[in-house]
Amino acid sequence: MSKFVPIAEGFISIREPGTPTALPCGPRFAVLGEQEILCSFMAQSAAGINDLKVLFARSRDGGRTWRDEGYLWPELHPRYALFGSISRAPGGDILFFGARTPIDKPGESFWNDATQGLKQNELIWGLSRDGGRTWSDPTPIPMPIPGSAEAPGALCVGRDGVWHACYAPYNTFDPALAVDRNQVVYLRSEDRSRTWRHASMLRFAETYATSAEAWVVELADGRLLGTCWNLNQKDGADFPNAYGLSPDGGRTWLPTRSTGIRGQSTSLTALPDGRALFTYNQRKHGEIGVWMALVRPTAQDFGIEFNEPIWRAATATVGGTSTKHSNWVDFAFGEPSTALLPSGDILAALWCVQPEGRGIRYVRGRLES
Repeated sequence: MSKFVPIAEGFISIREPGTPTALPCGPRFAVLGEQEILCSFMAQSAAGINDLKVLFARSRDGGRTWRDEGYLWPELHPRYALFGSISRAPGGDILFFGARTPIDKPGESFWNDATQGLKQNELIWGLSRDGGRTWSDPTPIPMPIPGSAEAPGALCVGRDGVWHACYAPYNTFDPALAVDRNQVVYLRSEDRSRTWRHASMLRFAETYATSAEAWVVELADGRLLGTCWNLNQKDGADFPNAYGLSPDGGRTWLPTRSTGIRGQSTSLTALPDGRALFTYNQRKHGEIGVWMALVRPTAQDFGIEFNEPIWRAATATVGGTSTKHSNWVDFAFGEPSTALLPSGDILAALWCVQPEGRGIRYVRGRLES
């Protein structure tokens, strides 16, 4: 049976340049060549403050050392908070997908406890043709249903050129706005964002279930695989993570299934042999840290071949408080993601606020039998 064997770990970034107190989050990778890797991540002045900025770090030696490369769209910082992920298209373009939230007052929050909502935002994408050194202006993506969007997962460009993306619909600050949160919304464009179609990638049997931290990838056989953190809105407990498959490139989705794993944030990396890496946070249903499962999903079963921790945390929350989703501002680590390197190694990253350090942490390893 395969297992993940760590071979190196360290920090990609400790802080936002020039701001010692900034909180980094959301690391994502785009593998550009045999040795070159671009990492995007965000930084904010404090958890929940509506001033997120996207930064880059670059490695030219396969992830062993990293150099900060500044901001994405710094001219937007006075007006918008930016949140999202990078990915590499089959042709080599680097794409950014995420959301921007208007800033009305410095120091404001993007979260409303009363409505359990995100400040109204909009989905956007951007393009780089030179390895992330320069970028097109952000382009809005129409929101197909009322509500805000939580979109930490990367945009997936299929081998046929079709764009695939997903997001979790959230309440806004308006208590009168009804939002259909019992799903993950899937977006599909066949013409590079000129037009979009949407569907429910995941739909939950329980009317009080909702989603967060959703992700979609194209598997080696052309099927799409989507996952999410699945939450109970009644008491904030975790349902098992949900998954869904599309056999026809996103036109239709099979019924939503349970992964059998009771984790939190999710991310996916497709492997050339048809399997996928499912990487997730574990704050309360097992050893605390970041876990990885190797899976070969079918319509009936997630196909778990192994499921084990790859990074262990000293603490789940900064203040020793509850690990429920409603207490997310006190979380001490999160948002893991992975990339398959040309060497066959796996590079994983997460943000952390731990006794060992504060910043973007990486673990490099390989799959061994």
